[in-house]
Amino acid sequence: MSLSLLPEFGPWMICAIAVFIGTLVQRLSGAGYGMLAAPMMALVAPEWLPGTIVLVGFFIGAGSMLNARDAVQWKDLPPGFAGRILGAGIAAYIAAAVVGTDLLSIIVGFIVLFAVALNLIGLNISITRKSLFIAGGIGGIMGTLTGIGAPPMAILYSNVETRRSAATQNAFYSFGSLTAIAALGIGGVLTLSQLAFAASLAPLVPLALWISRPLAIRFERGAIRPWALGMATISALILLSHSL
Repeated sequence: MSLSLLPEFGPWMICAIAVFIGTLVQRLSGAGYGMLAAPMMALVAPEWLPGTIVLVGFFIGAGSMLNARDAVQWKDLPPGFAGRILGAGIAAYIAAAVVGTDLLSIIVGFIVLFAVALNLIGLNISITRKSLFIAGGIGGIMGTLTGIGAPPMAILYSNVETRRSAATQNAFYSFGSLTAIAALGIGGVLTLSQLAFAASLAPLVPLALWISRPLAIRFERGAIRPWALGMATISALILLSHSL
């Protein structure tokens, strides 16, 4: 693998730490990887967005889901998947206009803050085929542009038992990442350098998932999410202060 395809060591290490911590949070709560990793990468390695975040996100979502596949609410997946496909298609047109410009970092910053707000306002929305489709569609747009597609679905599952909630959200996240990869590829904004960077970060995913196994027994979602939201907010505000 050519080193010219990767960021310098300092930015690479910052992104690696963000991916590692984001993977832990994603495994334990079903959301959080994109909110943590996307703003950090936009700060230190913006040329590798959004493809790297989305590519690594697929492995995180799939690995996290497989670790708790017996808890997935399989009947909820089809309408959410359909919404994800629609959202990814819409986002592909937007991505062609903003990827590679300063506007993408601004979009990342504001989507992180929007995602944090969604997590904090505590909406109580019933899980129906319609709400799953809408949440999937919104998540598809957000996730394809920035890798932050979990918050809309996290709202629906906020009152579901922790393990079932995290497992089902990770199933949505892995499928959403896969559709986002396809959409970015079709839109012509998925590059070889993004693939190379994702490949260099991917080995951190199984390591973080392995470390998360004993933590999953100790931590409830409410114990770890406030810290993740706080870190995501700080990262987004720093990013916006550099971009605006």
